[in-house]
Amino acid sequence: MAIRPILVAGDPRLTTCAAPVTEFDAELAAFVEDLFETNTAAHGAGLAANQVGDPRAVFVYDLQDGGVRHRGHVVNPVLETSAIPETMPDPEDGEGCLSVPGERYPTGRADWARVTGVDVEGSPVTVEGHGYLARCLQHESDHLAGHLYLDRLIGRNQRAAKKMIKSRGWVGPGTSWLPGSDSDPFGR
Repeated sequence: MAIRPILVAGDPRLTTCAAPVTEFDAELAAFVEDLFETNTAAHGAGLAANQVGDPRAVFVYDLQDGGVRHRGHVVNPVLETSAIPETMPDPEDGEGCLSVPGERYPTGRADWARVTGVDVEGSPVTVEGHGYLARCLQHESDHLAGHLYLDRLIGRNQRAAKKMIKSRGWVGPGTSWLPGSDSDPFGR
């Protein structure tokens, strides 16, 4: 197992749709373990393959929601949600991303989400939840569709994020951070 560098906004691999997984072998299982190890080292709630530069459609999640731990992975996920609010989100609904290190912005998300797919052995998997788990499932599915949560921002939050991206110089490939080696950009 290995901790992998996490790509930062601006890298085109983060805006490319993931490729469906067709080979279910020991290498895929080892890669999923790397994702878990990287996510843990980064203190993340979830991590998608393209965030570490891998084009496959797979993500992991490991979070606490309402005192319950949710941990797993989904290969080739398909997302369903309840209605997504179109109004300005509550300022307390800040969302962060390991590929947008150190930043949080209010992001409108559906309260309920379900992801169906398969596991590393090709067996069917369904993950369903409300609240924080639903947010995570939407966030990681967005990654695999080539979207950062910044793409979902509206109004002043969208303007602030665009300004931040420009000021940080996150406008091209090659920027990454290594959890466990680089300082934690979220201060945890």
